[in-house]
Amino acid sequence: MAVMFWENCSFLHFQYGPIFQPPEPSTALLLIMLGKVLLSLFLLRIRRPTLRGSFMVHFCTSLVLLDLVLLGTMFFIFCFQDFMLLGIRFTTYHICLLAQIMALVYGLLHYPVALMAGLDYYLTVTKTTSSNVCRRSLYTVAVVLTWISVLCYVLTLPSNVVGLDKNPSSSGYQCPFYISSQSYWLSLGMLSIIGMVFVLCWSEVRDMVQPMKLMLYKSETVLFFPHVPECSHRDCAKHFLTRLLVCFVGNWAPFVFLQMLIVLLEVQIPAYIEMNVPWLYFINSFLIAAAYWTRRRQIELTEEVWSVDPFVSWKFCFVPFHSQNADEAQKPTGEIVIC
Repeated sequence: MAVMFWENCSFLHFQYGPIFQPPEPSTALLLIMLGKVLLSLFLLRIRRPTLRGSFMVHFCTSLVLLDLVLLGTMFFIFCFQDFMLLGIRFTTYHICLLAQIMALVYGLLHYPVALMAGLDYYLTVTKTTSSNVCRRSLYTVAVVLTWISVLCYVLTLPSNVVGLDKNPSSSGYQCPFYISSQSYWLSLGMLSIIGMVFVLCWSEVRDMVQPMKLMLYKSETVLFFPHVPECSHRDCAKHFLTRLLVCFVGNWAPFVFLQMLIVLLEVQIPAYIEMNVPWLYFINSFLIAAAYWTRRRQIELTEEVWSVDPFVSWKFCFVPFHSQNADEAQKPTGEIVIC
């Protein structure tokens, strides 16, 4: 029977149930963590280099490192099965315990990370200077403090929150999993905003996508869009919002559809799986688009401004739109966006 848990004065909502059955729940956990780590490393390998750092990029790197440490620790315990270390007896029971503790930590981090990343982009998106040592150090300190504060909070929770059997030596223990509602509401909020913008800018989206061409530019597949004619201030703002929408959905369309299925079907995903690099970079691109929109009047058109996203090229949203020479804007070098 599934058990619901609500933590007062917090945004916790966890649900756990026996998805990993005895006698070897640790094997499934190891395989899942291995797949998660390999996917994260692959994305970090293929991401586009940026001219400036950000809180989200630093947090994604820390998440991969923490997952590697967690996987190594779990694999070490799994190999030796039953051993003593610093007066503590470790068994395969502790593999599940580690996964559950980290599930609680991961489940609490969606809101804080999204909030801090959003504030970071809102405050720095208009800056034209590249990342310096001071800013990178500040991001590192902020990431470390975030992990430590949430971990300390989780460790102060009552022991019954973890939900393990009180007798870990029993051969019939189960490994319950935790589901955080934070990712669900974040996903629902982003999908709702995307849907409203799509309805508001439907005619602009249709006019912009119809003449779109797929081309090969500098050994990369790119999209070619026509130049937008002169327009009023209100219409220009709407065109700019349309460009942001096309750039975002054009790059993250599969993930948008995946999130729609998860929300509509109310799929329950363990928190230690749900906090992953693809999900964080999806949020990252959404927050960058929101920052561009809210600070559009203060943005200076420099390479550093639109080179902040490792997966989305936002240059398309600015260069053709603000081009003063229509003839030059029709050239591929000014009209091509790498998606």
